[in-house]
Order: sequence, then structure tokens, then C-alpha cells
Amino acid sequence: MQIPKAKKIPKELTIHNDTRIDYYYWLNDREDPEVIKYLEEENAYTKEQMKSTEKLQKDLFDEMKSRIKEDDETVPYKYNHYWYITKYVEGGEYPVYLRKKESLEADEEVMFDVNVMASGYKFYQMGGIAVSPDNTMACFSVDTVSRRIYTIQVKNLITGNILSDKLENTTGNIVWAKDNKTLFYTVQDSQTLRSSKIFKHVLGTQQKQDILIFEEKDETFNAYVTKTKSQEYIVIASGSTVSDEYRYIPANEPDAQWKIFQKRARGLEYSWDHFQDSFYILTNKDGATNFKLMKTPIDKTGKDNWIEVIPHNENILLEDFELFKNYLVTEERENGLTHIKIKSWDHTIEYELPFAEEVYTVGTSVNRDFDTEILRYRYSSMTTPWSDIDFNMRTKEKTLLKQQTVLGSFNKENYITKRLWATGRDGVKIPMSLVMKKDTQPSKDTPLLLYAYGSYGYSMDPTFSSVRLSLLDRGFIYVIAHVRGGEDLGRLWYENGKMLNKKNTFFDFIDCAKYLIDENYTSSDHLYANGGSAGGLLIGAGINYAPEIFKGVVADVPFVDVVTTMLDDTIPLTTGEYDEWGNPKDKEYYEYIKSYSPYDNVEKKEYPNILVTTGLHDSQVQYWEPAKWVAKLRDMKTDNHLLLLETQMHAGHGGASGRFESLKEIALEYSFYFLLEEINK
Repeated sequence: MQIPKAKKIPKELTIHNDTRIDYYYWLNDREDPEVIKYLEEENAYTKEQMKSTEKLQKDLFDEMKSRIKEDDETVPYKYNHYWYITKYVEGGEYPVYLRKKESLEADEEVMFDVNVMASGYKFYQMGGIAVSPDNTMACFSVDTVSRRIYTIQVKNLITGNILSDKLENTTGNIVWAKDNKTLFYTVQDSQTLRSSKIFKHVLGTQQKQDILIFEEKDETFNAYVTKTKSQEYIVIASGSTVSDEYRYIPANEPDAQWKIFQKRARGLEYSWDHFQDSFYILTNKDGATNFKLMKTPIDKTGKDNWIEVIPHNENILLEDFELFKNYLVTEERENGLTHIKIKSWDHTIEYELPFAEEVYTVGTSVNRDFDTEILRYRYSSMTTPWSDIDFNMRTKEKTLLKQQTVLGSFNKENYITKRLWATGRDGVKIPMSLVMKKDTQPSKDTPLLLYAYGSYGYSMDPTFSSVRLSLLDRGFIYVIAHVRGGEDLGRLWYENGKMLNKKNTFFDFIDCAKYLIDENYTSSDHLYANGGSAGGLLIGAGINYAPEIFKGVVADVPFVDVVTTMLDDTIPLTTGEYDEWGNPKDKEYYEYIKSYSPYDNVEKKEYPNILVTTGLHDSQVQYWEPAKWVAKLRDMKTDNHLLLLETQMHAGHGGASGRFESLKEIALEYSFYFLLEEINK
């Protein structure tokens, strides 16, 4: 099959007396038949080039699916007189949401069978479910396009009828007032998808009658509505990357005047929850880079009244907290790992939960009740399946409620996980998490897949994946590089990987790759890399800076046209991203972003083998970014290596909907690595 070649139409883009010529700007129109034709040609070419792996792809899909228990269910949790359970049935792609009144022995009530609801749709995503305080109604939201634009409806859980109320163009975010008839929900801009408006809706009325409660005018902020754990307050949150502001009313007074908790101030981040006569606040106030916990009386919320509960620690990131009647539980990240610490309010008890593995992930789970001694948390590592655990904070007794079932011959003792540290070019130590089969011998001939993300302060925790076993069992080593831009080593780890420090993210990734080669875990002939979204930017920049060290890369929904996107405030997410990347309307940021943007830095040189994936309806990274990038690479690269673009024509940023359909995408990517290994032979 002939290699697809996108036509070149020069488009001049000028700012700061600098002109860029974009020959593939015309791909920015999903309604243009020529665009669809080009994407379909690329899909056909990918299918042809991967034809020899079709049986392998099917085998991988069947293998990965066979490890998953089809008739499965989540650990029940109790809230407001009902036990809630999410169930999966054999052959079903989607969950079934159930509840049982008071006792687990009671008859189950099917709230929503998403398998039935999704019938006839090529894409179906159910958003959050919100049950009314009197347990008779449930709001639910649905996206059938994959643009993350949800329609909210209401179901009568007693009769099973769907009410006539229909709320369009929402984020799916919704909260009930205590009167069981008033709803608060978030609407997003239809073009930019910025969530900026909070409306009040009364059951039985039309959406056009809804009252606008709050509109976020600052285009760098997004808004949403939530409730405190106590269910006593309804909260409107408005935030940007570096600032927060909250408003609240009593949940039993839906028509009350909203109060501002603490006015926004640039650089002041905070979040809060309610317990008894106080509000507890997680904040970076007064230079607490790694955050601290404070509290204030419910009638004095301004920051001048905040009293310190847990002081700032420059070596420990305070990530989250959970309030109980007799205990305070905190999640704290130190040296790249999360620790759960428990303290009693009377100061007689203080300890940390012990975890035996060198590399792991842990976090609190569903803890709805204040008056309990039981803390529920989830634990996993790269060799330990996800485990739901109830822990008695008084007796320290631990009960394993459920561990993720892995069907087949899986035995965690056959695999090992460990922490590695690479030294970056500026002397910084960069942590990595590694997993491999015990009988895999690292050497220059060992295939290794290196993964990273490195943006928005998201820590890429080392967790278990039954899908990943298909790589490990075939001799691959899998490594996560915890590069700067995440918060793996604290807030400064994030600050040093954003804005005018963004290149640290890319260089950390490259230096981790070089470490793995130098330490004989693999070689450039067998080193592969993967990243998605902002992690796709990492892949794109990585192969511009150091294409010679990778045999092949997979970039999923990659953010690669950074300059053009960040200059276009009509594109979803742009305005809220200025504090992550910088605003290129400022010349300093323009020049810096342009110096690393993958699309702008494609050169006439050899690149590794590349597979790029995207979704036509992607709301986060528009499909034309990866499409343009591939077109430019085709035109300029000087090698004969594989360059493939796979566009999901009925999906968005998260890929295909459904429990198993997405496994086909993973099977394609794994087959790409295995194909390159065959070529090596």
C-alpha cells in the first residue's frame, strides 16, 4: 500500500515578529471530507503495516481478557441506609449499579444496567450518579460522543421511570440539596468546554427556567459543585493551577445567600472539609510549598482565622486528609512513596501504616462515616493486585475485603519490583519503578518499555496491571520514570517541571533511558517508550532531542502542537493551561515553548519507529495535533522506519468505551513492540 501523504497548504502564523509556516493547518476541520479521507487512509495504512500481527493482536486480546473476572463486583460500602455495589456480568462491557437496603442480605435493587442503556451506541460513557437524600431519586449523566459533554437526567428509583427533566451541555457534575427537589449542576462552554457556570434546577421544570447561581468570568479558572463529607454544606469550587476560591451554603437552604470561604489570591491554594464546629483546610498559605493542615471555626472562614493543625514540612508533601470522630488520617508523600498516618484527636495515638514492599501505591478509599474506627484504604504494587482493606484504627486489625482477581496462572511471587535512581544531567536524582519476571535477565538484548507522564503535578504511582503481564511474560521489563512535572518527590518536583522549567521533564526522561542502557538493563536496539496526552508531548520532545536511543515509541493522544494550541483560546483547556505551560502571547514563553514543541521541532533526520493514536472527538487534545505531527514527520524524516497513525473515529481522549473494547487498542500497541522485536531478529 502506498504511504499516505497529506497535501501541503502553507498557512502563515505570525506573532512577536516571528512567522511559522504550518503546511498541515488545514487538517483542523473534522467536518471537511478531505480530512476524514486522510485519516481513513492513515488507518488503512496502519492496518496494512500491522497485518502480519493480526493473529497476535487477537491472541493478546483474548489473553488479556481471559485474566479478567467477567462476573465481578466491587466491595460494598454503606451510605444513608443503603449498601452500594458496582457489578459486572459475564459478556457485559459496562457496569451494573446496585444497592441493598440496610443489609447485604436484602434483595438487590438495580439502579442502572449500563449494558442495556448503551445498546445501539458506538460510544457510551456514564458519568457520576447522585442519589437524593431521601433515597428515592438518582441523577445520572451520559456522554454518547466522547467529547465529555454530558446530559443529566433523573430516575425515580421507586417506579423506575425517567423523569422529563433533561439538563444538556453539562460536565456531569451534580449535587442534591436536602429538600430532595433542588439540584445544582455545572455547565461548560460549548466551544472551549471550560466549566464556568453553576445552575440551580428544580425537579419538574425545564432547563431554560434554571437559575444561574455563579459564573466564573476569569477564563483561566474552572468551576464545579460538590458537597462536604458531612453533607451539611453545598460548595462551589473555582480554581486555576495556582489559585482557589470556594463558596458555600447550608445543604438544607438551597435558596440561601452564598458565602465566600476565602477570596482568591494568586498563589494561594486551598481545599477544605467540614467536621463538627470547624472547617479543616489543606493549604499552601504562607509559603507552605508542600502544604499544611489548618482549621477555623465555621463562622470565621477568612485566612486570618486559620489555625495550624499539621505544620508544613519541606521534605513531605501533605496530599490529602480524612476526618473521623476520633481520628485524623493523612496521606503524605515522602521520597516518592505515599504514607498513611493516623492520629487521635486526644493525641494519645499516632502511628503510620506499615507496608512491606519497596515500591507500592496506597490511598484512602470510600469512608463515608465520621463515627467509626474503621478506615478503608486501597493498596497495590506492580506485583500485588489492587486490594481493598478495612483497618481498625484502635486495634490495628487489618481485614482484606477483596483483592483483584487475576485469572489464569498468575503468581505474584514470579515477579519482582524495585526502585531505581537515575542521575539527571543537572545532578538531580530521578526515581524509577521497575517490574519484571524473576527469570528475566537484564542485558543489552532485553526489551524494555519506559513510561512517563510528567505534567500537572500528577504522580504516576506504581500500580498493578493484569494487562501488563502480557509484556512481562514475554520477557519485557517495564519501568515508570517519575520525572519532574509530577509531584512524586513533592511540590517542588512539580514546580521544577513546568512553565520555564518544562525541559527538565524531557531531559529527565532521556536521562532515565540512558541510565537503563548504561546499567545494562537494555540497549537502544530494544528500548521502547510510551506516553499519553501530556506524556505524548514527552515522547515527541524525547525523540526530537534523542531519537537514537529508542527503537520504537508509542504516543497516545499526544499534545504535540503546543505553540499553536496555546495561542488559540477557542480550543478546549487552553486558557486554564497558562499556569502549566505559560502564555505564548508573552514573548518569553512563546520562544521557550517553540524551542521544545514537538511539531515545531521536527527535523530532517532519522527517527525511531513510531505509532501514534488519537480520537476524532478528543476533547482534551484535538485529533489534528497528532495528525499534523505524523504528516510533518512523513515529509521530513530520512529513515525507513515505521510511522503509523491510528485514529479512533468514534472515540475521544480516553479511547473506546466499554470494559474490554479498549483492550484491542492495547493489543495493537503491544503488537507494535513485538513486531519491532521480530525485526531485530
